[in-house]
Amino acid sequence: MPSSHNKAVDHGLRQTNTGRLLLRAMRAFNERSMAAVQESGHPALSFAHASILPHIDADGTRLTEIAERAGMRKQSASQLIGELEKAGYVARTQDLSDKRATLISFTPQGQNFLRDAATVKARIEEELKRELGAGPYETLRTILVRFPGVSGG
Repeated sequence: MPSSHNKAVDHGLRQTNTGRLLLRAMRAFNERSMAAVQESGHPALSFAHASILPHIDADGTRLTEIAERAGMRKQSASQLIGELEKAGYVARTQDLSDKRATLISFTPQGQNFLRDAATVKARIEEELKRELGAGPYETLRTILVRFPGVSGG
């Protein structure tokens, strides 16, 4: 039987460890972003779609690369790409460098989404700067860019 001391430590660690705080911050940012993107004319997009869209390059990306970048199986990525294709955001085209391969590219509707998403993210960043204060906001960004495994790009 665990002691009450262990329960208190476990509860504290589960609620306040850095990973949990980063996860909560990411979820809050994503929820804000998704609601705004849907309101800006993209109601068909879901969190699942949002998890794969950033992994598609502007000039197209192979499905296997998208799956790898997103950290998911090729079958799962293919299903999401199929949904995005059906909704008109992406198209499959032949990879000219390898006729056997297929590239996933943004359609004009997908390009509109990218512009709208950039506008939404810029607005949310400005809101965060106001909410946190300019100094703490810039400190947060500096720390996140320096976080091990995160590139500043």
